[in-house]
Amino acid sequence: MKVLYSCLSKSWGGMEMVAITGIKQLLKYNIKVGLLCLAESRIQIEANNLGIIIYPIKSGRIPNLFSSLKISSIIKSGSFDLIHSHSSKDLWLIVPALSFLKSGIPLVFTKHLESFIVKKNFLHNRIYKRVDCAIAISSVIKENLLITTSLKENKIKIVYNGVDLEKFNPDNAVRSKLRDEIGVDKNNLLIGMTGRFSPGKGHEDLLLAINRLNKKYPQIKYVIVGEASRGETEYENNIKRLAEECGIKNITFTGYRTDIPDVLAALDIYVFPSHAESFGVGLIEAMALCKASVASNSSGVLDIVDDKVDGLFFNSKDGYDLADKIEILINDSELRKRLGENARKKISAKFDLTLVTGQIINTYKQLIK
Repeated sequence: MKVLYSCLSKSWGGMEMVAITGIKQLLKYNIKVGLLCLAESRIQIEANNLGIIIYPIKSGRIPNLFSSLKISSIIKSGSFDLIHSHSSKDLWLIVPALSFLKSGIPLVFTKHLESFIVKKNFLHNRIYKRVDCAIAISSVIKENLLITTSLKENKIKIVYNGVDLEKFNPDNAVRSKLRDEIGVDKNNLLIGMTGRFSPGKGHEDLLLAINRLNKKYPQIKYVIVGEASRGETEYENNIKRLAEECGIKNITFTGYRTDIPDVLAALDIYVFPSHAESFGVGLIEAMALCKASVASNSSGVLDIVDDKVDGLFFNSKDGYDLADKIEILINDSELRKRLGENARKKISAKFDLTLVTGQIINTYKQLIK
């Protein structure tokens, strides 16, 4: 089987990382994969470093004939069995390319982000009619596709993002690495979050919660891991400035890290404060490492956490409620342990990357037949 992946994005975040992870998984099953990407994009650099076959193209914001012709040439010369796009914008180049070739190659589209624009006009209908299967990464994304596009329910299936249980294994991760690095005593609590700096990720809610908790628990340390994506540096700077203005000195901003299993292992409590996350890869990674988590009760997170069973919910965008839920975990080590153990069981049963990869491959096989 030979698959052409598509992710024509200049950014570097969850969608792009999931695309790279998907390619790496397929390669393990001896499926040949190439990546269609934007020239000089971050995903091209990452894919190239991993030795993934890449097909870089140049394309502006508006789809153009020349880019579609380039893609049609790539498809024709590559003799692909299936195309899997990870961005709806890519479809505007891929569908015309397939039309030029008069090709019936199956087209799979994974929807990662909610859309708030109804796309049911003539042109959008033509685009989505060509999609053979749309993969929604959560229940809220499936519902969003049904509301905003002309796709029929029988063409949409939910396949969650997965986590590598060997990589994110509490028995293998080094808890002391980050703690020693930032000077956190082994008996002190460390609370943190991971993910890129972007509006809606809830960094300001966590800072509000920290500011409140510091009045009772000044000894606790906090860490925020991640960097700004393309065009979002101002938001990152604003968050760091807000921490200074609030006088929060017991927090460390680490920037981008590649040792996320060790980072998560260092934590006692994981916070996922995103306002409207389509899924939550960072959250399932923390849960895989047996971390007790406090997560916003919204969107794709509802598919991941069972409140008071394998995590705690707080009211989205409510920093005060976030502080209250964190405080519950601060004062109850047994609850932290129970939630963490249940979290690992949940991830193993529902979000194991091997399981998810199998679901993707089965989808491919059904379409290629």
